Amino acid sequence: MFIYNVTIQVDHSIHEQWVEWMKNKHIPEVMQSGCFSEYRFLRLLEIDESEGFTYSAQYHAESKADYNRYIEIYAPALRQDATNTWGDHFIGFRSLLQVVN
Repeated sequence: MFIYNVTIQVDHSIHEQWVEWMKNKHIPEVMQSGCFSEYRFLRLLEIDESEGFTYSAQYHAESKADYNRYIEIYAPALRQDATNTWGDHFIGFRSLLQVVN
């Protein structure tokens, strides 16, 4: 299994609206791609929040092919939607993790 992790720092000025957008729009759209079997939406704690709050959205893919399909077909439009909606009030970075049993 693979976990696509997106860590996002969100400006205080949009924080509450952004969380609602993530829960009600963005995450459901990512899941509708059919590339992921489950997700977790988490807030990072015990870190400096002077520049904003930090969250992690983790999407579980059964295979690397599912992840690749998401990145190639769905990710560009969803990333653009986030930029169009929130501008430069957030920053994020992405990583791919493999579950080791």
